[in-house]
Amino acid sequence: MKTLAIIGGGAAGLAAAVAAGEAARDAAAPVRVVVYEADERVGRSILATGNGRCNFSNTRISPKLYRNAPFVEEALRHFEGAASMRVPSQAREATASVHGVLAFFSDHGLAWREESEGRLYPLANKATSVLDCLRAAAAAAGVQVRGECEVVTVEPPRCPGAPFTMRLADGRFERADAVIVAVGGSIARRLMPEGVPWVAPAPTLGPVACDSPWPRRLDNIRVRGALELWRPGGAPADARYRDMLDRLGHEPENHGHERLVSREVGEVMFRKYGVSGIAAFNLSRLMQPGDELALDFLPTVPAREAEAYLLRRRNLLRQALGTPISADDLLRGMVLAPVAEVLLRAANLEGAEAASDEAVARLAVPLKGLRLPVAGLGDARQCQVHRGGVACEAVSPRTGELREVAGLYVVGEALDVDAPCGGYNLHWAWASGLSAGWSAVSALAHGVAEEAEGAAR
Repeated sequence: MKTLAIIGGGAAGLAAAVAAGEAARDAAAPVRVVVYEADERVGRSILATGNGRCNFSNTRISPKLYRNAPFVEEALRHFEGAASMRVPSQAREATASVHGVLAFFSDHGLAWREESEGRLYPLANKATSVLDCLRAAAAAAGVQVRGECEVVTVEPPRCPGAPFTMRLADGRFERADAVIVAVGGSIARRLMPEGVPWVAPAPTLGPVACDSPWPRRLDNIRVRGALELWRPGGAPADARYRDMLDRLGHEPENHGHERLVSREVGEVMFRKYGVSGIAAFNLSRLMQPGDELALDFLPTVPAREAEAYLLRRRNLLRQALGTPISADDLLRGMVLAPVAEVLLRAANLEGAEAASDEAVARLAVPLKGLRLPVAGLGDARQCQVHRGGVACEAVSPRTGELREVAGLYVVGEALDVDAPCGGYNLHWAWASGLSAGWSAVSALAHGVAEEAEGAAR
């Protein structure tokens, strides 16, 4: 009997366990699958995702959204090929899903619904639905789960055919013929053999601290708009970039000293230190020292049309109210009063002064881009992922196996892969875990067959 040890009972670890357990069962392979989890129960990290609702995947998965995109592209392409043979519903054209992760969850009883931008949530609107399906599948596949069982070191085999040696936190030693590391990057590092290329983990996908007085004045206020990330250094002259600026109504000559890195439409929450919300989280992955955020309060109005939009609004208000229109009047009903106060200050205007053509032109600037210089991450405790981990070049994208250590696999957040909010990071956890689980059992079963053939000779 061979043993496959899976270190970590989070999303990637549970996916690997289910895949391995079912592959061993279906092939009648003598492989025992054991999950080692430092927490009391597996899956606690899953329950915390999506504010307890678990945005478990997305219908619009694209490798281009991920860090180390070429590696992810090859890994997901191989995963989809394996899923078309390993996942029953995906193997049939009539029941095939848009990708193998959805087929896997569908086959294990999860129902879901799609929200904006392709985000997928369990139909029951609770992360427990996802975890319950995984736990039931693992139990049905004969997976052994050991809670409160922390692995602190993994020693590779000392000679061909020898097992891995794992030392537990309580001092015990256990053996395994293959190991899948499915823990966060900072923990994974101490489990890796010497010499494995490594990228130091750092928190990302979190709130952004800003060197500006405006967030403190707007603490805890939410706005719906667009958040842009601008970087000094000049805008390139290529046609695609200029076309993007043109679609947003930006005049390229007005931004000759900076480049628009990315734009996110969604909810932004002000904090005393800066901004939070999904839009800020996604831009935090891309920001660098010296960058600036620009908050657009009129995301559906192109920048070059903002002044004309405000002039039309002023004229309509003048007709309706029958009185001269002030700057306060112009903003009332469009933004909250505290936001209006900040916009007026940013435009160097008083609320009571007339909304003259000059005042309108000045007010259009912060309305279409209230500038917030980036100072770094706002609160690392709120970050959803840690960037870094085992360098992708050290791992086979087809299997997740370390190139230099046969039988040792690395999946999920233990790898230097991350993506924006929207279910992409969990999708990577499921897909990389499933691939490694299938591959590990296939390799172990092949080894058992070779041993049996050798014994017969």
